[in-house]
Amino acid sequence: MSDPIAPQLSIHGAEMPALGYGTMLFPEPERAVELILHALQSGYRHIDTARKYGSEQWVGEAMRASGLPREDVWVTTKVTEENARADDFAHSVDTSLEALGLDHVDLLLIHWPQPNVPLEETLGALAKAKRDGLARHIGVSNFTIPLLDEAMTKCPEPLITNQIEYHAYIRQDRLIAACRKYDLLVTCHAPLARGAMLNDPVIVDIAATHNKTPAQIALRWLVQQSNVAIVPRALQISEIEENIGIFDFVLRDGEMTSINALQDNNLRVINPEVRRPVWDEA
Repeated sequence: MSDPIAPQLSIHGAEMPALGYGTMLFPEPERAVELILHALQSGYRHIDTARKYGSEQWVGEAMRASGLPREDVWVTTKVTEENARADDFAHSVDTSLEALGLDHVDLLLIHWPQPNVPLEETLGALAKAKRDGLARHIGVSNFTIPLLDEAMTKCPEPLITNQIEYHAYIRQDRLIAACRKYDLLVTCHAPLARGAMLNDPVIVDIAATHNKTPAQIALRWLVQQSNVAIVPRALQISEIEENIGIFDFVLRDGEMTSINALQDNNLRVINPEVRRPVWDEA
C-alpha cells in the first residue's frame, strides 16, 4: 500500500489533498472499483464523486477493499441542482451516504446552481448537513462571481472551495481572484480540458525538457499555483499513475508564463445547456 503522495491544502480547518481521483463517466462500469482501488493503492487520498455520476457505490466498495482507515481518505460528493429544495437536498445526502456506505463525507458540494430555487434555501440545506455531522466541510461547484458573492453572504457555515472548470486552455483569472478574496480553495474539474491541449507545441516542448508527459505538465501547472487542487479522471491504470506523477519536479517561472498565455484559447468543455449559469466574462 502506497503512502499519500499529494500535498495537503489547508483552509478553514480543512486539510484537503491537492490531487483527487475523479470518478465521472466510467465507460466500463465493471472496471470502476478496480480503477478506484488502484488509485488508492497508488497514493491517492482524495476521491471525487457525485450523486449525478452514479459512482458513489463503487467508491465505497473500493475504499473498503483498500483497507485504508476511513480518516485517511478524503471523500467529496455533490448534490445535483435537481435536488436544490431543502427536503430533496437532505434526501440526496442520505442517499449518497447509503451508496458510499459512510456516515459522513469530508466535503459536500452544491453541484450546479439552480436558478428556480432560492440559493438561500439550498445553502441552508448544505449548512444543515454540516451541522448534522453528515459533511465535515462544505462548498460549491460551477459558481460564477455573482453566485459566489451571494453564497458567501448567505451561507450560515464557512465554505472551503469552488470547484470549477480550470485548465491551461481557459482564462479564469477574475473568478480565481474572487475565490482568493473569500479565502476559498479552487478545485479544478476537467483539468486537462478532456485532452484538448495535450498536443499543444508549448506543452509538448516543456514535457520533453522535463522528461514528463504533456498531461503531467498541464496538471503540474495547475497544482503549482497557490491553493489550487485538481480532480482529474483516469480511465486506465496507466493514466492513474501518470496523473499522480507530478510532485517530483517543478516548472520554471518562464515555463509557467508560457503556459499562462495558452489561456487565451478560452475553451470551455463543460457547458451543459440545461444547467449552466451565465458564465463570467474572461
